[in-house]
Amino acid sequence: MDDKDQLDGRKIIILKAIIKTYLETGEPVGSRTISKYTDLNLSSATIRNEMSDLEEMGYIMQPHTSAGRIPSDKGYRFYVNTILQEKEDEFTEIKDLMIKRVDRVESMLKQVAKLLAQNTNYAAMISAPQYHHNKLKFIQLSKVDEGKLLVVIVVEGNIIKNTIIPIRSELSDEGILNLNILLNNALNGLSIEEINLEVISRLKTQAGPHSEVVDRVLSEVAAAIRADDEDLQIYTSGATNIFKYPELSDGEKASQLIGALEQKELLQELVDDVNSSESSSGIQVYIGDEAPVQTMKDCSIVTANYELGEGLRGTIGIIGPKRMDYEKVLNTLRNLMTQLDTILKKDER
Repeated sequence: MDDKDQLDGRKIIILKAIIKTYLETGEPVGSRTISKYTDLNLSSATIRNEMSDLEEMGYIMQPHTSAGRIPSDKGYRFYVNTILQEKEDEFTEIKDLMIKRVDRVESMLKQVAKLLAQNTNYAAMISAPQYHHNKLKFIQLSKVDEGKLLVVIVVEGNIIKNTIIPIRSELSDEGILNLNILLNNALNGLSIEEINLEVISRLKTQAGPHSEVVDRVLSEVAAAIRADDEDLQIYTSGATNIFKYPELSDGEKASQLIGALEQKELLQELVDDVNSSESSSGIQVYIGDEAPVQTMKDCSIVTANYELGEGLRGTIGIIGPKRMDYEKVLNTLRNLMTQLDTILKKDER
């Protein structure tokens, strides 16, 4: 019989509360603690009865030295499977919404770049919104074959990465379960910057003979958190406007500048520089040699980031001559940032 067929909603809530509390404290959990933890509005006596049922079913157990309960392997397994299903359902729902939205967002951003170029008479670029400072949400390890482990990683923005890693030492089902609990308890909610040497060293020590597996998993986590950059979409418009300015219309200069506006790698450098700046939340102006892209050294670049909250951010840029109309460009960007936030948030609903 399936676990969920054995457990009603109340028992599931109480079991999850026991496991979460135990993961946080490392101490056996009593009924009084659970009554404060949940929104069930049940008496301690009722919760004790439910906990007795859970113990009879084998989901929790009572250490002989304590009146509280701790999760059993069966309880941990149910907890991990439940989280996996919840994450899968959440991802499917979000993916369906994003598929519906992506064409509209792409079309709108292209139109924004076009309007910027027309209104300013300069070249314009805009990057699609992406998650920055991604945090880890969930890890799941599963055995797929002898010497092979499937690693499923979910990061902020519901980006999911699946990869298979080789392992030298054999891992039992219990060993994999313990590693899942260890990794999730230690890493959930952390950004790549927060997974420092101290965290890594402590995890390896706790993993004991399986420290090599932890090392490989951490490498995959770092790759998954950074993977968003590979899919960055950048839209440009108005490249030919540069021919309107004699100082930029020289054959070689114009060719290099137009080439830069067509190369995603170079525009990525510009976006990265904007996002790494201490003032990345406001408008920035690069003049001449300050430009992060070599082929734009004869230009001025004005950039701004638009925000959608929770780390979701895109970059707008206007590229023109050093004698550009800065006041007009700054006003245009300020107005656009406000409008873009409103439009995208409305589209998100």
